[in-house]
Amino acid sequence: MPNSQINVINPVMNEEQPAAVPNRKIHTITILGGQGKNRLPEALRQVDLKMGDIVSVVGPTGCGKTTLINDIELYANGNTPTGRTVLINGEPLPEDYLSDPSSNPIALISQHTNFLSDLPVNVFLETHARIRGVASPVRAVEETVNFANQLTGEPIILENAMTELSGGQTRSLLIADAIVIGNSPIILLDEIENAGIHRTRALEMLKGYEKIFIFVTHDPRIALLSDYRIVMRDGAMQKLIVTKDEEKGVAQEIRKLDDLLLGLRQRIRIGEELNLDQLHEQLRELGYIA
Repeated sequence: MPNSQINVINPVMNEEQPAAVPNRKIHTITILGGQGKNRLPEALRQVDLKMGDIVSVVGPTGCGKTTLINDIELYANGNTPTGRTVLINGEPLPEDYLSDPSSNPIALISQHTNFLSDLPVNVFLETHARIRGVASPVRAVEETVNFANQLTGEPIILENAMTELSGGQTRSLLIADAIVIGNSPIILLDEIENAGIHRTRALEMLKGYEKIFIFVTHDPRIALLSDYRIVMRDGAMQKLIVTKDEEKGVAQEIRKLDDLLLGLRQRIRIGEELNLDQLHEQLRELGYIA
């Protein structure tokens, strides 16, 4: 087995999730390397991810991170500019998955998302739940909105029109919808840190679901709380890093600063004024200054 591979194990499904569709029995997703921008073969030739994995795709702007998750969403089969191949359970995606959108095992939450429907949030979600065949659409809607409201700073109101939602509310609702109602086994998230989403809470909640989560991110906390990091450069997958205990310790230190910044942001949002003495006191409590 190549060093870049991750061992495959059988998934354990979250029994408390409302089952939107029959179990698609997704066990793994495999990315076979193609070529980078300079047409040289990718250094990382194969990555196997299993259910329950949280993976970050990292690298400088323009290095090909978004292209990688686009290849995954398109189930690339040597037919994209990168020449990559994506396998589900070690095989090309079955034809019935491609012809039936409701069977699509992958959901992509992109950076640029706008709703065209002006339906109220509850009507929109309940319609989606009924299309998906959810046993209890009303309960699924409540769970979806409760999930989303733990990620966004401004609560989503069920009676609000979809077109009235802010960027952060939209991304939070789409993530919750993909997990709860869509019940997608593989979820791709492109730079959620840019939408005002509570990153720490999002990762803690996502770990409770047996799915494959792939983040494109510049955020060190998201990267260090992931199980693995795919490093991109010049449009190519360069290496796979397994997050070690020492890095998880670094992530905990970053969390202290992250929570401090979130608190300051919230105080500014509600109209409070800040001063250096308060900031210094908080930094002293965290042990960063004497």
